Amino acid sequence: MDLAETLADKLTKETLEAIEKTGDEKLMAEMSDAIGASSPTMQEAFLTAVRIRRAEKRARVLLTEFKAHGRKSAKSEPAQSSQSAVPAANKT
Repeated sequence: MDLAETLADKLTKETLEAIEKTGDEKLMAEMSDAIGASSPTMQEAFLTAVRIRRAEKRARVLLTEFKAHGRKSAKSEPAQSSQSAVPAANKT
């Protein structure tokens, strides 16, 4: 991982923790805008890290359900759309 990806992933982890604690999804767009104002490269790394971490979380939930209950209970659908959506930067 290069410096931008490393820093972006740390910010992503902390941002997702703050969102989970507060429920304020607007923070993701605000962070993206703040990062993008100085570094579009880091902004893309941040948004990529958000998608990766949210995808992993959904996959782990699915795997846990599958291990506990087998295929009948494991959902093949993505988690709620609010968790999978990443707000577009510069949205007004």
